[in-house]
This record gives sequence, C-alpha cells and structure tokens, in this order.
Amino acid sequence: MSNQNLIIYRFNSLYHILKELEQDLNFKVFEATNEKNLNNLVLTLQNHLIVTSKKISNKNQFIIDKFPIKFSKLIENLNIKFLKNKFVHQSKIEIKNYLINLNSREISLNKTRLKLTEKEINTIIYLSNKKKPISIHELQTKVWGYQSGMETHTVETHIYRLRKKILKTFNDENLLLSKKNGYQIS
Repeated sequence: MSNQNLIIYRFNSLYHILKELEQDLNFKVFEATNEKNLNNLVLTLQNHLIVTSKKISNKNQFIIDKFPIKFSKLIENLNIKFLKNKFVHQSKIEIKNYLINLNSREISLNKTRLKLTEKEINTIIYLSNKKKPISIHELQTKVWGYQSGMETHTVETHIYRLRKKILKTFNDENLLLSKKNGYQIS
C-alpha cells in the first residue's frame, strides 16, 4: 500500500488543480469522467480513494460538498482518509475460512467469534505464513522472543489451550495441527 491513488470522479476543476500539483503531493491523480471509467480505475488501482462532490455507491470515497474549502484542509482530510483505510485494511487477515481482526483480537468464522490473546493471534499469523511445520524452538524465538536453549513448555501449553478454544468454539480440530516436527496451519 505504498502508492496513494486519488480518483477524481466527475469533478473536472478539482482534477486539473490536483493534477497540476501532483508532483508536490503524496498522491497519484487520476480522472474518472463516467461510471465505466471509474470502475476500470477501481479495479486496476490499489490503495485508492475516490473524490467526488456527490455520494456514490462505493465505501472508499471522500465527498466534497461544502465550498469553499482550504487546500491545506483538503490535503489533510485526504491523508487522514488514506490512513484510516490503511488501518482498516491492515487490521483484518484472512486465514483459511477464518477472519482475524487485529484490532478487536478476534477470530471469526461466519458469525461466530472468539476472543484471542495477542500471543495466540501472533502464533496463528506466524504459522499461516509458513508452508511447513514450525518447530517449538522457532516459535519460542520468533513469537515469544525467548532466547535459544531455554527449556520451557510455554509454546506447547499455549497451543494446547488455543486448539481447545478453537475446537470448542468452531468445532474445528484441523486448523492448527500438531506434527511430529512442529505445528502447522492446515
């Protein structure tokens, strides 16, 4: 989400102003003069924000309906909207059929939700990013931050409890698997 893309929809005068100042802004500026053009831009541009003077059927929009507006205030509001979008985008992670909400520390499947601890979420995310079983030692160092060579059963205990919670709430014993050489998200 490095590039911020502004799509100016049916707002020709604003498009020309922002396009002229584009090199001094943190945005790439695009113009959409009709709905088809808008839909094409939305499909091709990541991290975009639609700026319009009237509400449209898209959640990712910023409406300017009160004039005059100070240019500095406009840029500030656009930056805030991009930050909010980034926060929302980064707060939800999909793993298998589950959705993890990092803000509320919940894992959900359909409408069923389960509160998790930060370590439980970090464990699930770490395991989901790996294709092979992960050893207890690697989890100790990468998720718990323990030094190598420490003898502890913290990982095993946490994963045992996490598997029980998932089984009880979602009736799923296959999300988090215990293999002979570590743990793995199925």
